[in-house]
Formats: sequence, C-alpha cells, structure tokens
Amino acid sequence: MTTDSPDQPPPPTPEQTRAQLQAQVAALPAKPGVYTFRDAKDRVIYIGKAANLKSRVRSYFGSPRSLEGKTRVLAGRIAQLEVVTTHTEQDALHLEATLVKRHQPFFNVRLKDDKHYPYLKIDVDAPWPRVTITRRVAKDGARYFGPYASAKSVRTTLDLTKKLFPWRSCDKEITGSDPRPCLEYYIRRCIAPCTSFCTPDEYKEVIDQTMLFLDGKSETVLKQLKTSMTDAADELNFERAAQLRDQIVAVERVTETQLTADTSAAEIDVFGIAVDGDEAVVQVLFIRGQNMAGSDHFNLAGVRDESPGSVIASFLRQHYEGGLQPPRLVLIPDDVDDLDLLQGWLSQKRGSRVEVRHPKRGDKRRLVAMAAENASETLAMSRVRWLADRGRTDAALAELEEALSLPAPPKRIECYDISNTQGSNVVASMVVFLNGQPATSEYRRFQIKTVDASQGPNDFASMAEVIQRRFKRLGEERRAQRAEGFDVPDEPTAAESPDDDQSETEGWGAIPDLVIVDGGKGQVSAAHDVMRNLAVDDIPLAGLAKREELLFQVDSSDPVRLDRRSQGLYLVQRIRDEAHRFAISYHRRLRARQTSQSTLDRIKGIGPRRKKALLRKFGSLQAIREADLTDIAATPGMTQRLAEQLKTEL
Repeated sequence: MTTDSPDQPPPPTPEQTRAQLQAQVAALPAKPGVYTFRDAKDRVIYIGKAANLKSRVRSYFGSPRSLEGKTRVLAGRIAQLEVVTTHTEQDALHLEATLVKRHQPFFNVRLKDDKHYPYLKIDVDAPWPRVTITRRVAKDGARYFGPYASAKSVRTTLDLTKKLFPWRSCDKEITGSDPRPCLEYYIRRCIAPCTSFCTPDEYKEVIDQTMLFLDGKSETVLKQLKTSMTDAADELNFERAAQLRDQIVAVERVTETQLTADTSAAEIDVFGIAVDGDEAVVQVLFIRGQNMAGSDHFNLAGVRDESPGSVIASFLRQHYEGGLQPPRLVLIPDDVDDLDLLQGWLSQKRGSRVEVRHPKRGDKRRLVAMAAENASETLAMSRVRWLADRGRTDAALAELEEALSLPAPPKRIECYDISNTQGSNVVASMVVFLNGQPATSEYRRFQIKTVDASQGPNDFASMAEVIQRRFKRLGEERRAQRAEGFDVPDEPTAAESPDDDQSETEGWGAIPDLVIVDGGKGQVSAAHDVMRNLAVDDIPLAGLAKREELLFQVDSSDPVRLDRRSQGLYLVQRIRDEAHRFAISYHRRLRARQTSQSTLDRIKGIGPRRKKALLRKFGSLQAIREADLTDIAATPGMTQRLAEQLKTEL
C-alpha cells in the first residue's frame, strides 16, 4: 500500500522573497558579526563582515540606483540571509576570512591558492634546541624564521646553517653519558652534547649564532667567522682555517644573491598587485633583516569593480588567516579602509605590534613598485603559459562548441570591443584567435564615423557600424552568388589564413567560426540585426557580459553560464580582455594626438616651422591673438595673406 506524498508548496515569488529578507533585516541586531548571502540554488554568493550588522546588511536592500554595478547584481540574486554575531569587530574579521577561504563565494575577492609556507623553528626553551622545518606557527615560545617561498629554499637555508653552526640534528634524548659521538662530530657538524664534549653554555652560543644568522645579520656572522679564521691560522690550525674560509665564501655568495634594502626594519612583507578584468595577481616579497629572503605570487578572482585597496585588504585577511605569522611591517600598494582594525587583527595574530603602511616615497615605495612590476609580469606570463598549453586550449574550444551548440570547435574566433570617453574619440577593435592563439596580424582597428558623438556614447550604434564594415564585403559576395544561382552554405566554414597578413582585403575574406561582442543582449541584438541584413547571420554570435561573465546568444532567452573554473570561460575572458586592451590603446593614442594638437595645428598653411617661429616670437597663443597684424606678417616664414587668415581663425 502506498500513500501519496503531500504536495510541495510552490517556491516563493521574488516579491515574497524580498519581503521575507527585509523582515529579517529589520530584526537584525546592531552588533558586530558576519553575514552570508545565498542565491535561489542555496549557493553561497557573498560573505561580509560588519561593525553594525543591521546597518550594513540593510544597505543591500535600498534603491538599486544607490548601489554600484557589482553590488547591484549581487543584491538582485540574494535569496537567503544568514548572520553570526561576534563579540568584537576583530572577531568578525577573523570569521569572515575563514568562511571566504572555505566557501569561495562568487562575489568575494577569492584567494585561489591556500598556501602554508615553510618556516625554520628553534625551540629555545628546550635544553638542547634543534633547528627544524615546520609549516605551522604556534605561540609556544619557540623562535620562527621565515616564511620561505618554497621547500627547496628552506632546506637550502637549513643545510647552510648546519654547515656554519654545529648544532645537533638528531632527535635522541641528550643525557651526556653516550660512550662516543656520532659521525657528525668528526666532520665538524656537531659539538657532541650527547657525550658531554660541550657545556650547555657553549651549545647555547652555537644556537645564538644560528639565530643571529637567520635574523639576516650576515655581516656580524661574517665578522665572527673571519676572526675565528684568523685565530685558527695564528695557531697554525690550517685545516680549521681552510674550513672557515670555505664557510665565509659560502655565506658571502648567499649574501650577494640577495637584495639589499636600505631599511632598519628586520621583518617586512612587501605586496604589489596587478589587476586585469576579473583576475589579479598579488606578489609578495619577504624582507628579513636587510635581505630579501624570498618571494611568491598569488592568483585572485572576483576583483572586477573592486578598488585596489579593497582587493589588497581582502587578500591580507585570507593570506594571514591560515597560521602565517605577520611581520612587524606590512607594505601595501594602496590605502585600505578600516586600517586600524586590520592592524589590530594582525597584531593580535603576531602577539606584538604590526604596522600596515602605504609608502609614498623612498626605498619602501621602490620596494612596493618592484613587487607591483613582478605581479604584472607574473600575470602576463600566466596567460602566455595558459595559451601555450595545447591541451587546455583544445579543451576550451571543445567546451565552447558544446555550450554554444556550435557545429565544430571554433577555429577562428573574432571579438569586438568599443572604447570612448563620453562619446568622443570613439574607436573599436577586432581581435582574432586562431585555434585558441592570438593572431595579431589579423587584428584591426576602427574609427567610428557614423555615430553622432555630440549625443553622448552609443555603444549599440557603434557596434552596428563595426559589424557592418567588417562583413559588408562578405554579404555583397553572398548576395551576388545567390543572384547568379549559386548555393551559399548554411553553415560557415573557416577560411584559410590570407597569404598577405597585412592585406585587409584578403583578411576580410576569412569567415569566423564564432563572433564575440563585448556586452550583453543590447550589443548582441545590434550586431545580429546588421548580420541578418547582410545575410551573414548564419555565423554564430555571442556577447560576453562583464558583470557575471554570462554568454548571451540571439536565439536563447537564457544566457549561458560557464563554470567559473572552466577552460572555456578562461579563453573567452582572455579574448575579450585582449579586445579591450587593443581598443583602449588605440583610443588613448587618438586622444593623446588630439590633446597634443594646438589651435595653430588646425590652421591650413601653418606648419611646424611657422608654428615654432610664431610661438618663439610671441610666447603664447593668447599673445598671438592680441598681436598686431603687421607684427604677425613680419614673423619669419609668414606672409600678409597667412597673417590675415591666422587672425581670422583665431
């Protein structure tokens, strides 16, 4: 016997959901805490912290016009709200960083790499301390040195210190009653506390020298070694002197390969950032003593529409949350909000004061600039490596084929972008990727000619003009073929690359397998209308919207959402960003050219020589306007007719 399950209640309407959320917000306490937003599919989409939960969360449910672009999109997708109150705002900061690392919400700045750096640890409270490697920093009274950028670098340092200082490497219990020492003693790598060949004070001196070296005070160590070498030579102990000489050479070699920073701070982490679209790379330089102990980089996602300060603040919270010990000084590339709160949180984690500073000048500013330059190079190189990976690009093209229902993987992809400043100097770009690789010889630039710039920017009309100019010749050829009775294929076929890459006529003959426009439904509709009128609407067309990286198609009401970690999304983002870069570089060139031109440059007959002569004689454009006609005509290179024309046009 079976029983019918009760009917499930219908899902709430958007209006009901918003009413429920607003009722929740009204009941929130005015306390510090963390809030979590989920969407209709129960996915965590954003996690934030607040000193006043009620006030902060309420800001998401006001008028959409008062919200910035990214926040407006986020507010429209909120379906559930969860809050956790905390005792202090620092507790909220800690909890937010933990939850963001765990859930990786789409609308948060997300740290892709969860790294635990290696440290060298010396348990100074132990009777016979050793130097060991660890990836966790604990408040146990031990001394920690690092972090080191890799396991290789920490082991290299460990080996070097072992050669320089004869501390014990064994983990046996030291009683001092062993009958004889091990091999380490005979090769001068240990002073044998196990056999009482040394006193506790002598062993402590070795450990103190080791910590001095790890603190970055190489000059002090070298001075001590050179003194010991001289003493050994005076005592005719040439074997010992030679050993010390080799150690001095090794220390000097290591010191020479490190960057010297003119700063008195012993512990500094220097951060630089490079942002491109929705992604960013943060580079960190580890300065210990006066040397750079190492460097590393981190990939971030979800940074679009975020200020550099908010990105770096979010990164620092996630970076130091995993047990990494903050240094005494943190140098950042931009000012951050809630600086006092961030410094207090880092100081709490360290157990002593931590200063976060945005240097404006001097050596510290140069260190930040160097970190930023390295971040830019790392970001560029990561893209080059990705594009050079044939397996990844093939997988990306296959994903696009499936997601966009294409007849085959798109071998030739063309992408278009518009760039302008308040409607002036409107330009467009066309970039081409062949088999997932940029074909720079096929790139084209356009100056928009038919759109009235006085009415402000019109991206839809500008996109329509570009598509018209790109496919006009192909459309005319197809109409001519149909008029003569030839069959025109329903599906486009990729053309061979032109023999002369510089020939626009041959380049226009290539038929793309996919056209991407930068924008949403509006740009796609504008492009499709033109392609339909030209009878080339059989070429697949899609628009990539910046906000949520959705792909819009003409015949589909629902946009295509590629997985944010998919190779296909990464490829179309790279193509779109390349089109944007190409367009904006052309726009800036035109704007700079226009800015550099004075009124004299636009007067017919006034060339560079006459312009130079006029400015040398009168000093400024205003002085030329006020000058007598006879004086202007008497200027070298000028005539009476030119002087009259100049006065008229000025």
